[in-house]
Amino acid sequence: MTVTENNKRICVSIADPALAAALAAAKAAEPLADVLEIRLDSLDEPDVAPFLEQLDKPLLFTCRPDWEGGNFAGEEETRIDLLCQAAKSGAAYVDIELRADDDSRRQLLAAAKGTNCQVIVSWHDFKVTASAQGLSKVFQEMYRSGADIGKLVTTARDYRDVLRVLSLQDEAAEMDFPLIAFCMGPLGVISRVATCDLGGYMTYAAPSKEAATAPGQLPVATLHAMLTELTNAG
Repeated sequence: MTVTENNKRICVSIADPALAAALAAAKAAEPLADVLEIRLDSLDEPDVAPFLEQLDKPLLFTCRPDWEGGNFAGEEETRIDLLCQAAKSGAAYVDIELRADDDSRRQLLAAAKGTNCQVIVSWHDFKVTASAQGLSKVFQEMYRSGADIGKLVTTARDYRDVLRVLSLQDEAAEMDFPLIAFCMGPLGVISRVATCDLGGYMTYAAPSKEAATAPGQLPVATLHAMLTELTNAG
């Protein structure tokens, strides 16, 4: 059984600033990736077409604004236009933040409607992990957002933070709402490995140790080997 067949989706985040380097990194990661995330906010000249034309794996396009830990500091209209273009042109997924304006989210949902593109609504906390009640509130907002998939990522300060985030999968299963949920930071690494076995829709990896886009993100070769070993052990 392969990792993909066991619903252990590995999404490799590509965040090189130069288009040629980003394409090369994506192509190198394809054999071990189930999904490739193209970080448009990291590109010097953001463009979706070259990736859709030259890559075979399903693509997720993200244009993370600086107010959510990303690199995009331009106009919101420009950011949403890029994501809408991706949705209409063949992307498998597009990502928009839960904190984004309602109009931005509605515009992207409308662009994805009638296509094969799924909208991920995301929320990140780069400092701490909220209480169980606080996390549930965020999850419920995601569920009501109209998106197809939720992504909730926090920073783990101790093992209890990890357990609270992973336990959100119980709520997600009850609501029949696919959820990506894990923790960042050294203490959160285990959640990146365990999340898919606990109901998580997808986990994220880096092309290499040096190219991580978030604290605690494992290289894809390492994560793939760990998930494959777990699958074979089962």
